[in-house]
This record gives sequence, structure tokens and C-alpha cells, in this order.
Amino acid sequence: MLASWYDEQGPAADVLHVGELPDPRPGPGEVRVRVTVSGVNPGDTKKRHGWLGSSMPYPRVIPHSDAAGVVDAVGDGVGAYRIGQRVWVYGAQSYRAFGTAAQYTVVPDGQAVALPDHLGDELGASLGIPGITAHRAVFADGPVDGRLVLVHGVLGGVGSLAAQLAHWGGATVIGTVRRGGDLDRIDPAVVSHAVALDADDPASAIRAYAPDGVHHIIEVSLSANADLDNTVAALDAVIAAYGTHDDRTELPFWPLLFNNVTLRLLGSDDFPVKAKQQAARDLTAAAVVGALTVDIGDRYGLEDIAKAHERVDAGGRGRVLVTIPG
Repeated sequence: MLASWYDEQGPAADVLHVGELPDPRPGPGEVRVRVTVSGVNPGDTKKRHGWLGSSMPYPRVIPHSDAAGVVDAVGDGVGAYRIGQRVWVYGAQSYRAFGTAAQYTVVPDGQAVALPDHLGDELGASLGIPGITAHRAVFADGPVDGRLVLVHGVLGGVGSLAAQLAHWGGATVIGTVRRGGDLDRIDPAVVSHAVALDADDPASAIRAYAPDGVHHIIEVSLSANADLDNTVAALDAVIAAYGTHDDRTELPFWPLLFNNVTLRLLGSDDFPVKAKQQAARDLTAAAVVGALTVDIGDRYGLEDIAKAHERVDAGGRGRVLVTIPG
């Protein structure tokens, strides 16, 4: 099969190779997916360059955990009915060596989720890590129906899906962006009230819409927003954080304590299996009824995978995808 891989960590252009590798075979309880589109996440590039001092987990790694494609072979214990089924894939390179930047990937049966015919491969390849993280951030502490949910970074990969899932779940969504110039990019059908963090007093702007505070906060940068979150949180609120800029993040501990705030930290590779399975079901169900859309950014061929990684590392708008040749 044609694939991309790295045998050492480092800059994308230096360590990513593209060439032929043996076709994988599914083991018991596994399926093989013929990949059409592979999704690139910041976590994929962090693993590649050894973020936070991480080392090579395997002698050779095929990167990327997310994809869309078609099941073309199954292992023992998996029904043959799965062959030919369109699927979206998550967790392909989570505690596994070989991910989705290849013509074939092998995953446990449950991690290849049926993709209804009217949903595109690009959407399917965009649901895995950001979608499951967003789902956990929104629903890990119970239903959000009738609650006020504040989503920071509402235009980002996780934030946009979190806002859509919260709205789908019956919440009223308040969203923030870093700059006022981005406010017109927010979908008012999903986000009822939008606030720019570069405004003079974003806390007052949020409180004007939520005078008693917000019940649930989806946090993309806990170190940057801890004081703001403390100011706008309601009694017994939840702060669900999947990111921070400062590794050692300071918190207004006593005010949060007296407000009985729950702080939930979210590491997507290590979510409980049942939580991932429920997220996959809900993401598909929301997508089926048109409640989920994804902003697709740049697309690259497999031969340009290093450019795709560099694009993710540089930041920017939209999901970065790699198209896998037939």
C-alpha cells in the first residue's frame, strides 16, 4: 500500500516519508478500511515532533487517527456484512502504531462507524478527535438541555463542534472569539450571543446575557481565561477544559471553590471506551439531521503530507485533510 510514515521525531519535511509498505491485515475483532480521506489534528503533529518530551512510541509510526473510507476486509468475529460499508474512523493511531495516512488502516470494529450515504467523506474524516473531545466536553457531566453553555474559541475545530452539539442537546450557547473582526463568522442559528475577548469588558458582555452566570464552560485555554471563567460561572458550574497555553496554569482557587465549580480536564486518547462509543453514536445522529457542519480548510495529497502538517502547526482556519489516492 501507499503510505506515509516516520521512523524518528522532528520537523515534518525532515521525517515524513511517502512510499510503499505492506498491506495490513485485520486481526480478531478488527476491520480494515480503505481510506479515502485522512484528517490531520494538532495531536498528530505534536506526536510527530515530540511535544512535551514524548518519545517514539513505536519504531515506525503511520500518523493520523481520523479518516473516512470503506471497509474492505474483516477479522475473525466481525460480520461479513461490514464489507463495503462506508465508515468514519476514530482512534486509529491512539496507542497503535499505524494510523490513517495510508491506503489502508486497521482498527477495532467499533472504531469504524457507519457513515450514512448522504454524508460526505470530508465530514466523516473531521469527526474523530475534535468531535469526540467536543462531545465529552459538553455531555460528560450530564444533559445540557435548558442550560447556558459558554464555548470559548467557538470557531475552532473542537469549539465549533461543541457549540453545535450543545445546541443540538437543547442548550443556549454563548460563544467567544479572540477578535471582534471574527464575530460575523459565527452562525447565529447555533450561537445565541457572541462576545469578542478583545473587547473592553468581555465578562460584562457575557453577564449581560447571563446575569446569573453560565452553567457550563467549554475551555480552549484555561490559563488565559481562568479569571474570566470565574467571573461568569454560575453556582455549581462546570468548566470542561481541553487546552491551555501555560503548562502550569494558575487558578483563582478560593472563588471557584466557594462557587462549587467542577473542573473537568479532557485528554481525548484516554476517554472511557463507553464515552467514546456514545460520542460516536451522537455525532453520527447529529450529522444525519444536519446539526453538524465542519469548516474544511486546506486539502493536500498524500505526497504533500509534510505541507499538511506544517499547515496545522502554523494554525489557521478550517480542518486540514489529506486525500489518499486510489
